[in-house]
Amino acid sequence: MGKLGFSYIGLVYLMMLAIPNIIWTKHLPKDYSSVNENKILASFEKIGQVLVSTVSLIFVDFNLKPFSLWYVWLFLSFFFMIMYELWWVRYFKSKQYLSDFYSSFLGIPVAGATLPIIAFFLLGIYGKNIFLILSIIILGIGHIGIHLEHLKLIKK
Repeated sequence: MGKLGFSYIGLVYLMMLAIPNIIWTKHLPKDYSSVNENKILASFEKIGQVLVSTVSLIFVDFNLKPFSLWYVWLFLSFFFMIMYELWWVRYFKSKQYLSDFYSSFLGIPVAGATLPIIAFFLLGIYGKNIFLILSIIILGIGHIGIHLEHLKLIKK
């Protein structure tokens, strides 16, 4: 439940998050703005980002272990990260409207926010790490909440 050390799996997951987001800064949706975001949700998001990034890297709990049934959680987690990457591919191939950015993917609403939250939550279960689970819940409240608010605005 929290053995300190470097997590190479955490690093891989963070890279899978960061690379498409860096590319995204050059492909923002038309009319995108974060100016009027809910301050409470934005605070949850920022705090959650710092916590998840830190916890993902400083606990060896997420690294590969001798094979057991717990690997089901890791495989599921990685499956959701792959889905996240595929969602980005679809976004970058789209016309990059707000509706594309806040779209669902395989029935998962606001997939760009939801998929990595699910993936990191499952990674926390795999690692039996309550710190990651709590951190991703904080991030999820803010990140998914903000995306849902934006989706409501574009549907008006």
